[in-house]
Amino acid sequence: MSSRPISDHALLSDCRSAALVTSDGSVDWLCLPRFDSPAVFARLLDEDAGHWSIRPVGPAEVSRRYVERTLVLETTFRTPGGTAVLRDALALGRRERGHALGAASPGVLLRQITCTEGQVPVEIDYAPRPEFGLVHPLLSSVHGGLTACGGAYTLLLSSPASLTVRGSTAHAQLTLRAPERLGFALHIGPAWGSRPAPWGPRRIRRRLADTAEGWRSWSRLHSGYVGPWQDEVSHSGRVLRALTFAPTGAVIAAATTSLPERPGGTRNWDYRYTWIRDASFTLQALATAACEKEQDRFFGFLTRAAASQLHRGVDLQIMYGIGGERDLSERLLPHLTGWRGSIPVRTGNDAWRQRQLDVYGELLDAAHQTLPPGEHLDPPTRAFLRQAAETAARRWSEPDQGIWERRGASRHFLHSKLMCWVALDRAIALAASLQADEHVARWQHERDQIRHAVERRGWNPRLGAFTQAFDSDDLDASSLMLPIVGFLPPEDPRVQSTVQAVATHLTEPGGLVRRYLGDEIGEGEGAFLLCTFWLAHALALTGHAARARQVFQAAVAQANDVGLLAEETDIATGEALGNFPQAFSHIGLINAARAIRDAERPSPPPGT
Repeated sequence: MSSRPISDHALLSDCRSAALVTSDGSVDWLCLPRFDSPAVFARLLDEDAGHWSIRPVGPAEVSRRYVERTLVLETTFRTPGGTAVLRDALALGRRERGHALGAASPGVLLRQITCTEGQVPVEIDYAPRPEFGLVHPLLSSVHGGLTACGGAYTLLLSSPASLTVRGSTAHAQLTLRAPERLGFALHIGPAWGSRPAPWGPRRIRRRLADTAEGWRSWSRLHSGYVGPWQDEVSHSGRVLRALTFAPTGAVIAAATTSLPERPGGTRNWDYRYTWIRDASFTLQALATAACEKEQDRFFGFLTRAAASQLHRGVDLQIMYGIGGERDLSERLLPHLTGWRGSIPVRTGNDAWRQRQLDVYGELLDAAHQTLPPGEHLDPPTRAFLRQAAETAARRWSEPDQGIWERRGASRHFLHSKLMCWVALDRAIALAASLQADEHVARWQHERDQIRHAVERRGWNPRLGAFTQAFDSDDLDASSLMLPIVGFLPPEDPRVQSTVQAVATHLTEPGGLVRRYLGDEIGEGEGAFLLCTFWLAHALALTGHAARARQVFQAAVAQANDVGLLAEETDIATGEALGNFPQAFSHIGLINAARAIRDAERPSPPPGT
C-alpha cells in the first residue's frame, strides 16, 4: 500500500506520456509510450508496483523547482558532506520548438545527477514493473546499461554506473565528488524486433538541455497574459500543454488513475482521458494563456472524435480516449492495494456510457470561442454542430447524470439545462457559419423554454438560490455557472443571492468550496478546487473583487512546492486528494485570474 502524500509528486511530460517524481528522487509513476498506457512504475498505487530512485545515502535537506519556464525538474540534495542536483525530464524531440512540442518525442526518461559541492554518496534503485506491476521482467546487462524483458515492451536503461541485479531489481551505491555527474536514460521499445541503443553521457546531457530549451521556446510564444498571478497563469498554461497528447491535441483530465476523493474510499476513477465537459473551460484557459494553436487543435480533436455519433443518431459521448477511442470500459486491477488502501484500482472509466446533456453546451460554446465570426466551415463540421444544437433543442427536458457524473438515478440537473441553453444560444450566434438560418426561430423558442424552466423550477425562494436540480433543496457549486456563461447578468439579485448561498453554505472555514453536500455513494469527499476558483470567478463578475481575491488565494495556496494542483483538498487535514495534477484545477486558476484582473481594471471615463 502506498502512503506517500499526493502533493509530494512533481510532473514530467513529453506531451505524449507522463511521469511523477517524489521529492526524494523516486519515479513512482510512469506510463509509456502514452498517457493511457499501462504503467511501467506504479508505486503510487502499490509499494511493489515499480519505481526508480536516485538519491543520497542518508539524510539530506531537499528543495526542488522546475528550471525556469520549463517542465525540467531540478531537485537539490544538501547533505553533511556536499550537495547534489538531480535533473529529470521526459525528452522532447531533438530541437523540437514552439508549437511543435511533443511532435517527435522519443519516449525516453532522462535523469542526471551532479555533485556540485563536496562529495555525496548516492544510491540507485531500479525496479521496473510493467503493466501496473503484473510483470516482473528479466533484467540483463548489456553494453552501456540494462535491458528489462517481459510483457509487450522491452525497456533499456542507459547507465554509466554498474548495477547489481537481484531478481527484477537493480541496485548501485557510489560516491560522487564535485564536479562529477552521471546521466541515465530509460527507453521503451518493442518486445520483438529492433531495440533502442544505449545513450552515452554526452547525448543525455545534450537532450536534457534541448528539452529545457524546447519548453522555454514554447513559453516564449505563450506569454500573452499580463495581470495578477502572472507566474501562476503561465505555469498553469505549461501544465495544460504537458497534459496535451501532441499527436491529436487531446487534453487529458489528469495524469493518473485511481487517486481517491477520500483516503480509503471507492471514488477511484481513471482520468487519463478527454472530457467534452471540460472543453469550453479548457479553451477559455488556453485563450487566456495565449495558446491559440492548442485551442484550434483541441477543438479539431473534439469534432473529429464526436462527429459520427450524432450523424448516427447516438447520444454525444461525454468523454473519449486520447486517440479518439470510444470504448473506455472499466477494468479492475485487484493485485494493486491502492493509494492508502483506496480500492478498487481501475483503468478505463465507465462514465463514458452515461448521458450528460451538458456536453452539447460545452461543445457549441467551444465552437463559439474558437471560430471567427462568419467562419466558413467544412460540411461535416457544419452538419455536426448543427446536429448538436438540434439534439439540445430536442432533449433538454430529459433527465441525465449531470456534470458530476452521479452514478445514481437520472435527474433534472440545473447545470445540464443551463448548458442546453448555452448550446442553443451559441448556435444562434453561429447560425451564419452553420448555414442554419432556417433553424434560428425554433432554437430561439427552445432557448426561451429552457430559460423559463430554469427560472421557475431551478430557483428555490426559501433558500434564496438556484439549486442542484429542479424542485430541489440542495445547493450545488455548478450554479455559479449562471453568470459565467451569461444566462443571467451578474447584477441580477438571484445571481447575487446564489453566489452568496454557495459562499455561505458550501464553503469550509479555510475558504475552500465543496461541490455539494452528500450523494448516493454516501462517502465524504474533499473541497473541490475547481469550484473554489468558480466562486472566485463569480465573485469577480458580481462586483466583489476583494472577496474574489481572498477565495482565489485560498485555492492557489493548495498548490504544492512546484505549483501543481490536485483535484480536491481534504477538509480535515489539508492534504491533496484525487487524480494529479488536475487539469480542471489549473483551468479554473487561469479563468478566475483573468476574471479578477478584468474586474479590477478601472472603468473607462464616460464617452470614451
